[in-house]
Amino acid sequence: MQTTDIGSKENGKLWQRKPVPSNNGILVNLIRNASSYQTKTVRFLHVAFDTTGESFLAGDHHGNIYLFDIGRNRFQLIQKTGLACTALAFNLRRTTEFLVALSDYSIKCYDKGRQLVSWMRGHEGAVSSLSVHASGRYAISTSSDTAQLWDLDTFQRKRKLNVRQSTGIQKVLFLPLSNTILSCFNDDSIFAWESDTLVCAYQLPVPLDGPRMHYKAFSLTQDGKMLATGGRTNLLHLWCLESRQLVRVIQMPQAVRTVRHLDFLSDSFDGGSSQILGVLSQDGIMRFINTETCKLLFSIGSHEDAITSAIVCPKGRHIAAVMDSGAVRVYSVRALTQEIHKPPQPLVRLVTGEKVADGLCLKMKVHAGTVRRPKRTSGCKIRTRLLQPPDVSTLEDKENDLPDGLNKKRLQTLLRTFGEYPAKYRMFIWRSLLRLPENHAAFSSLTEKGLHSAYLSLHEHYPIKSPKLQRGLQRVLSALAHWSAIFGETEYLPLLAFPFVKLFQNNPLICFEVVATVVVNWCQHWFEYFPNPPLNILSVVENMLAHHDKELLRHLVNCGVTSQLYAWPLLETLFSEVLTREEWLKLFDNVFSNHPSFLLMAAVAYVTLCRAPLLLCTHRDDFEYFFHHRNNLNISVMLTETYHLMETTPAELHPNSVLGDFEPLTRGQYPIFNKYPTFIVEYQCQERERIRQEEVEYLRERQALQEVRAEAVRQQAEDEAWYMQQDLLQQAEVQRRRLLQEEESKLAQQRARLAAMKRELKVKELTLLDAARRRFLTHQQNQRRIELHRLDDEIQRKAALQAQETAAAVKDMEVRQMELDAHRRLFEQRLAKEQERVSQEVKTEVEARRRKAELDDLAFHNLLQSDSDLNQETQRVLEESVAEVEQHDVDADWQTEVIGRLRRADEEQERRRQQLANLSRETLAKEQQLIQLMMKAEGKHVRGLSVTSYSSCVWNASAELICGDDVSRTVSLEHGRGKLDREEKALLQEVRELRQKLAARARAGDHTSLSGSSQH
Repeated sequence: MQTTDIGSKENGKLWQRKPVPSNNGILVNLIRNASSYQTKTVRFLHVAFDTTGESFLAGDHHGNIYLFDIGRNRFQLIQKTGLACTALAFNLRRTTEFLVALSDYSIKCYDKGRQLVSWMRGHEGAVSSLSVHASGRYAISTSSDTAQLWDLDTFQRKRKLNVRQSTGIQKVLFLPLSNTILSCFNDDSIFAWESDTLVCAYQLPVPLDGPRMHYKAFSLTQDGKMLATGGRTNLLHLWCLESRQLVRVIQMPQAVRTVRHLDFLSDSFDGGSSQILGVLSQDGIMRFINTETCKLLFSIGSHEDAITSAIVCPKGRHIAAVMDSGAVRVYSVRALTQEIHKPPQPLVRLVTGEKVADGLCLKMKVHAGTVRRPKRTSGCKIRTRLLQPPDVSTLEDKENDLPDGLNKKRLQTLLRTFGEYPAKYRMFIWRSLLRLPENHAAFSSLTEKGLHSAYLSLHEHYPIKSPKLQRGLQRVLSALAHWSAIFGETEYLPLLAFPFVKLFQNNPLICFEVVATVVVNWCQHWFEYFPNPPLNILSVVENMLAHHDKELLRHLVNCGVTSQLYAWPLLETLFSEVLTREEWLKLFDNVFSNHPSFLLMAAVAYVTLCRAPLLLCTHRDDFEYFFHHRNNLNISVMLTETYHLMETTPAELHPNSVLGDFEPLTRGQYPIFNKYPTFIVEYQCQERERIRQEEVEYLRERQALQEVRAEAVRQQAEDEAWYMQQDLLQQAEVQRRRLLQEEESKLAQQRARLAAMKRELKVKELTLLDAARRRFLTHQQNQRRIELHRLDDEIQRKAALQAQETAAAVKDMEVRQMELDAHRRLFEQRLAKEQERVSQEVKTEVEARRRKAELDDLAFHNLLQSDSDLNQETQRVLEESVAEVEQHDVDADWQTEVIGRLRRADEEQERRRQQLANLSRETLAKEQQLIQLMMKAEGKHVRGLSVTSYSSCVWNASAELICGDDVSRTVSLEHGRGKLDREEKALLQEVRELRQKLAARARAGDHTSLSGSSQH
């Protein structure tokens, strides 16, 4: 087991080398000592695994939260809350976040980066548990007075469950793989609620039979089908949530009085229906049982190192336990379950079968491996007396020096002071006191010989509940028998060796050497009267008892009780039947620290201290019972009395004169042990071998006889079965023949009926075919008649449509003609207006020029008559020339404007001509389309001419009418086109004439102006 001290480190490794789980399954032990005081341990309070099962959180009472990663061999301090935590949850939807319930009744959500995600308040008491939904989106926090449902996406409280003050809440948790919430109250009532609506789905019936459970612990399987509950009794209730009934009641051992915690151990191959349940009781031991077979599989923790709380990882690979010392201990489930696959003896038995809540419920009882022990007598102190040792020599000092630096006298002083050795170092001290050689090679040679024939059936004579302990005892006894033949014949050797086997069950070599050392030194002269008890040793005990308590010896003699009845049961079992484990260990602390005679003195002291009840016994059976069962005896008083007897016994009666000093086992090879009557042992060995051979022969013959008998029985059964089978086959053949004949007759009748039915069906088929043919002919005639009517209607409709289209075309042509006439008149009107405007402008311009010419002439004459000088005359001439030039420019601009207007008039005329040409083409196209339609209609009429003569006549009349209309329409169209051409030519002629007139007028005006200017 590796122990890791975290101390004040914030991160580091869990172990320095790869851990190997110890025999008790411990992987690593985690402690935290304060930095200022190395002896002050900071206690861990709670742990919580994540969904993978490889990491878990642990919180101490200083408010520190540590993350331990088993797979990566790392630990890290991820938060310092400053307050002690009361609950943890590490299975949220966001894997980096976790919930911590603190002692100030608040709940905080942190992430691994030491960031505070949210702070939730609302409880008025300490939060005892946190349950997270399988999706990781919701959480339920439970205190004694209320339970609250939280949304972990918004960290808002969704619901709140309040109860009366008299009815407190024990626990509220989510049901796996569903949206159901389970709640348990102090009155043992369990309700199931729908998480969406908080409507009560059902209630589990409260058991009325038996004591009240006072439920405290709850656990659900991963498939959510089974619920385990426990309380202030040693009973466990298993509920089936599908049938909502109590299906089983399991009784734990008597050592269990209160169940503190329950947790199912999941398996990868059980589909979520876990069958292994961990039960943590008030004694600090967590026992794992199979709920189906009720077998006690294994347990963790002990009375000395108790467990306060524990949790199993979701994958079922590790168990994290918070110890009473404040440490966190991680167990490997694989190492703990190695013994499960071996065939253990059943540890449970059916007690009663009773119906609970109208459902059959088996009440099972689990038997623990512990034995009830009487309470120690209180008020007695250990009285110790320092013996004055005689003068010792240097040789004795060397003898007192023990291996590993120990000294025997110092150990004796320590033992006298405290009455026992420290439990932590007891095994180490024993090995040093006994000077064990640890001969591995010699012990291996003994074990390689296998099980001794004398102990093959040891389990039949000495049944032990623990298979491991049974095998260990069998192995040690076989090694002793192989070492010396006497040990294969000694009947009480299992009783003598059993305490040491139980004490050293994990180290068979040390166990063997301790037993061998005890036999060699403390069992001296025991085998001289074999197979009888050691009468010489028993006589020594009887002599000492006679010296120290004559009255008791006299009473024993009067009752016919010898030393074989009151001393030998104590010696052959080494007091293991009359002392508890702690008392026995304390006794042998003193036995191994003193002379071998101390054991005989202890037997005398036990008898003398029990003189009061022994003097009251008169029957032999009472004495036998007394020396084979535990009695109310203070071991400290017994040891004090033993030391007193060692000092006060006379030398002639003291066992020192009979027993030799302590001699350890030799190194390398074990010593020869032949202090017994060899002829008797050899004779018994020979007899046993002969008996064994006879038994083997008998068993072989019985086996052969049984095989012959079984073969005969089998052959007889086969013959009977064969004859019976033949009879059955014959009967079956006759029955099948009869059935076959009946089937053949039925088949013939069916064939006759089938032939008649075929004939009837043929006739019906012919009738139906004839009726169908007739119906088809009638249908075809009707279809043709309907088609003729449809064609007639189509012809009529086409004719009417054609007439309508013709009339519409004629009307369109007329409308077009009217539009052309209107356009022509409008154009003529515009031309007339334009001509009038141009004429008016020309007249106005001519009049203006005429007046100007007159004024110019008048001015010229006035100038000629004046008597101005030559310069003035010259100036006037120049001014006239300038005026004339300006006049010529005005005339040129006017002519240009007139020519532009004429050009625009020509363009307008050309555009109108194009419009008329387009209108004519459209009219011609429509005429062509109308002609084509008439031709198509005429073609259809010609094709339909073969249908009926009446249709032909109608078509001819229609064609003549259409042709007449066509001719008249063509003539009218051609007449209209010629008229338009004539009008267009006339209009063009008028335009030309108008242009000529305008040009002539312009030329005449120019000539007039020129002539006037020349005259002047």
